Amino acid sequence: MAHIIVVGNEKGGAGKSTVSIHVATALARLGHKVSGLDLDLRQRTFGRYIENRRNFTRESGLNLASPSLCELPDVEASSLRPGENMYDHRLSAAVAALEPDNDFILIDCPGSHTRLSQVAHSLADTLITPLNDSFIDFDLLAHIDANGEKITGPSVYSEMVWNARQLRAQAGLSAIDWVVVRNRLGAQRMVNKEKMERAINNLSKRIGFRTAPGFNERVIFRELFPRGLTLLDLKDIGVKQLNISNIAARQELRELIKALDLPGVTADF
Repeated sequence: MAHIIVVGNEKGGAGKSTVSIHVATALARLGHKVSGLDLDLRQRTFGRYIENRRNFTRESGLNLASPSLCELPDVEASSLRPGENMYDHRLSAAVAALEPDNDFILIDCPGSHTRLSQVAHSLADTLITPLNDSFIDFDLLAHIDANGEKITGPSVYSEMVWNARQLRAQAGLSAIDWVVVRNRLGAQRMVNKEKMERAINNLSKRIGFRTAPGFNERVIFRELFPRGLTLLDLKDIGVKQLNISNIAARQELRELIKALDLPGVTADF
């Protein structure tokens, strides 16, 4: 059965789609069969990224390892059992169709609370939550006092993850490996950064996640989107000499893949 990776965060702008496409493409380049589902049915950034990649490779004649994109199947209302939700059925049908033929299924969730996102979290073997290194984003995970030191309570998102874990336990499934990925880390040791680090380490022990390094803010990510490319594709499109920023970004991706510790995966790129 495929290992299901869910990338979720109820706050927009944390880099979910950037993390999703880079993780999915890295796994494909390592020889794994990967399919993606974009549950943001309105913006579809992850889906558009894969479509851009497919179009670029076709037009340029390049053969780049890529994840496949799957759409949620349509479901006739008459086929639903009493009390069954249509979105639940569409997602479960998509996953059931993909599981036998894929090593990994990566599901990118919208930056808001939806029924689809809620169900997707309960399917996650690995849950990746990208988080900007800011107390504004930290509030997604837990509420904290004015000094940024004492955690006063969990957030609605943490409670949703807790509920997903309970559902999996009741179904006899393995526990969710929840990984919080810290994006846009500052290069300098600032007071706010140190407070964030202490708060996240404290919270990780209380609600059961582990942390992984993410991506710094880089212009290259925005430049790659129209062609659907990732950091790993630069040499394939003729970039002979990577600049220092690109090399550092590739290393960040390598460290992220290592930290995720996915079954059968080594960050050998």
